[in-house]
Amino acid sequence: MPIATLGTVVLDCPDPVALGRFYAGVLGGEIEDDGDGWVSLGGAAGTPLSFQVSPGFVPPKWPAPDASQQFHLDLTVDDLDAAEKDVLALGATALDVDDRTRSYRVYADPAGHPFCLCAC
Repeated sequence: MPIATLGTVVLDCPDPVALGRFYAGVLGGEIEDDGDGWVSLGGAAGTPLSFQVSPGFVPPKWPAPDASQQFHLDLTVDDLDAAEKDVLALGATALDVDDRTRSYRVYADPAGHPFCLCAC
């Protein structure tokens, strides 16, 4: 029997509203700002995402054998090329797109968190 259920995945960042808008553009839904440094993404399918202000935030490094990437999100898409164009337009940065034969590509969100677009 489980002890708990997953309520939300929380990303630390310098600007929760801006990062919430980025992920609303990628995943859909609306941002809900509590006005106190906490933003939730409501109405999007899947596990909920939230964003909290983190003074002195240092983004993860990818790839970096001497530093942890902390975690990353795998986002499933139907068309890698179209999804890549869209996330770059929203402010993502390509981290590893040299091998176009793989079924995934790696990006960083505007706060530096890595995420992958994965072909289904």
